[in-house]
Amino acid sequence: MNHAEVLAAYDRQIRRDARTDSPGARVERAGAVVRQLGAEHDWNGVHWADVDAATADTVIAEQVRYYTALGREFEWKLYSHDRPADLADRLRTAGFVPEPPETVMVAEVAELPTEPELPEGVHLLPVTDGAGAQLMADAHEVAFGEDGTGLSERLAKRVLTQLTETPDAVVAVVAMAGDVPVSSARMEFYPGTDFAGLWGGGTAPRWRGKGIYRALIAHRTRIAADRGYRYLQVDATDDSRPILQRLGFVPLSVTTPFVYEPQKQER
Repeated sequence: MNHAEVLAAYDRQIRRDARTDSPGARVERAGAVVRQLGAEHDWNGVHWADVDAATADTVIAEQVRYYTALGREFEWKLYSHDRPADLADRLRTAGFVPEPPETVMVAEVAELPTEPELPEGVHLLPVTDGAGAQLMADAHEVAFGEDGTGLSERLAKRVLTQLTETPDAVVAVVAMAGDVPVSSARMEFYPGTDFAGLWGGGTAPRWRGKGIYRALIAHRTRIAADRGYRYLQVDATDDSRPILQRLGFVPLSVTTPFVYEPQKQER
């Protein structure tokens, strides 16, 4: 894999030419910025910004005014190769709070396993309706705990909206131990690009280390291959990065979500 070529393709296809990831949201191209605006349960934020040292602060301030006027919390999705080099510091100064960084990893679909190997007693349940979306939310809470932000509830609502209004744009699955959800994952498709995106995969503590995460990767890889995608992309945590590397994923960049919450800035 040619790192520079794949990174350039990723920036062009996924960021600069971004498509909405939710039926209720829209992608806007406003001057130097490509951003998404949606409902509160949608992802709202900046995909791409063509800024330099002379323009960055002005563009940042414009986005803060825009989303604040609409009452939206939003994210500036910063990548380690973005410019200017001090963009992270400028975002902090403007009131953004960084969340834990994740490694953007990519693998060629043709090089990955496509047969899930699950531990005894675990099966995969495709998510197709509201009940399945709720199982995804339950699996998320079991894996990560409920943090009081309503993230699991928003995830269930978002996935159900996707399944209802744009069913060809997402595949979701829950790993079940009997009738108990222990892990979940989804894959989002970006038509007209080389990339399909992997999301989720968190597993209940007592079921970790048994191959469920790898099985969920294989399950989605087979679907991506059937649909003709060349690459799988994932924003990997420190926990999942070693597993992905063993499967053949390689680091492309590092992304840090910088979050702006208008309510906190008003206090």
